[in-house]
Amino acid sequence: MNVKIGISPIAWQNDDLPDLTAAYTMDQALKEAREIGYIGVERGRRMPQDTQGLRQFLRQHDIALCGGWCSGTLLASGVATEREAIAQQVAQFAELRAPCIVYAECSNTVQGQIGVPVNHRPKLSRDEVHAYGRKLTEIAKWTKDQGVTLSYHHHMGACIEDQDDIDWLLESSGPEVTLCFDTGHLVFGGGEIARTMDRWGDRIHHVHFKDIRPDVVRDVRDNNRSFLDGVVAGAFTVPGDGIIDFHDVAARLRAMDYNGWIVVEAEQDPAKAPPYDYSKMGYEHILAVCGKAGLSIAGQA
Repeated sequence: MNVKIGISPIAWQNDDLPDLTAAYTMDQALKEAREIGYIGVERGRRMPQDTQGLRQFLRQHDIALCGGWCSGTLLASGVATEREAIAQQVAQFAELRAPCIVYAECSNTVQGQIGVPVNHRPKLSRDEVHAYGRKLTEIAKWTKDQGVTLSYHHHMGACIEDQDDIDWLLESSGPEVTLCFDTGHLVFGGGEIARTMDRWGDRIHHVHFKDIRPDVVRDVRDNNRSFLDGVVAGAFTVPGDGIIDFHDVAARLRAMDYNGWIVVEAEQDPAKAPPYDYSKMGYEHILAVCGKAGLSIAGQA
């Protein structure tokens, strides 16, 4: 088994809060990520959007495409409309051999609204999630036919956020709908790592290693702050800098024979958490926990 370690460029180039990272470039993000040891990067909005341009950009930095965010609107649209909306990204990711699209429902999310408390996120009933899961299965079957796996990202501020949402979505959808398992969003949303991995290990296709600072998370919840307020305040950080037990996560990945990507995704204020230093800290922590768990890492002797 080999796991591969990638990173999202969001620490250097925050798509939702571009002013926060205005001093950094995407070239710097990929150069420094590769220097640290990361071998893959998720697609950022400020990378070339055309397939050939993106291919050349990645080759220039000797780094692979290890996935990328896909903003879904399936809750508000039909399956055919959604297929058309995401077709370009699916085709691109198939051609560049990305492991998945990281799909999340964004038609009614509050995650990008700095004036709306994350506590006010949309909450669907079990029946509504089940209906959504059935539609999502149709999309996932189609993306699979195109050569790309759909990995669903549960996300703060969105309709699939907490433990019930995740359980309802996966119990109502087919195996074509896999999970982008994000440790930070799960714990922030009140979910349980062990419970989720034990029940849904066979659906986990892509993993985000993200830590949290519990004092900031409590402040966001208790004082009705927005998701973006939490990001700026430091709700998230890299593995090993918060309270999540990544030794346990790695051991569970080893037990389920996981051989996909582990991606660091930890958006923060770079004035408080310099991207290079923190991304290196996260990388070294992953090496340590994977080594202890017996997970072999691609690119490591």
